[in-house]
Amino acid sequence: MIAPLNDLPAALTEAVSQYEASGNIGALMERLHRLREGIMPDALVAAAEAFLHMPEVAGPLYERVVEEQPTNARALVILANAYWLSGRGPDVVGALASRALASDPDNRGAWHLWALTEGNQRDRTIRWLQVSQRFPTDSLAKAALADNAASLAASEHDREALAMAIGAYEELWALSPTEQQRAALETALTTLRNYSF
Repeated sequence: MIAPLNDLPAALTEAVSQYEASGNIGALMERLHRLREGIMPDALVAAAEAFLHMPEVAGPLYERVVEEQPTNARALVILANAYWLSGRGPDVVGALASRALASDPDNRGAWHLWALTEGNQRDRTIRWLQVSQRFPTDSLAKAALADNAASLAASEHDREALAMAIGAYEELWALSPTEQQRAALETALTTLRNYSF
């Protein structure tokens, strides 16, 4: 039985526990849709915090939050991420990321999703370049740029993309806090520097 709605965190915990025990996604969706009705968005946000790592939980809860707060950039990004992780596809996720950027141009998560959802490899590389330029200390964006540029260089024999990949990996190497990370990056750099078309 579901806990009373005046204790939303307990009700969510119970629903998730039953889902983890049974694996019944349909029952989870039914419970989440019932639980979210009539609940203020801020209460849903607070209760959902413990379950953001579970897209099957975060998605339905944040659908309601976004419905009530359509310009809440953080909520849009969380919903977009939940959709991405559950396989909803780049069009839906990209639209949510664009809405989040329109609401908050400084939301790094929105920029990441915007870049990630671009289907064309060259355009995706350019997007990651824009994100890494906008957030110069963002190692994740720099790594995505390096990986996408290296892929582009290999698939299209693009020397400019190869130089971009090498530059990005070199910056990551300089920022790496451990010998293990630097060694992995050195391997990638050696491969790229010896690459011939």
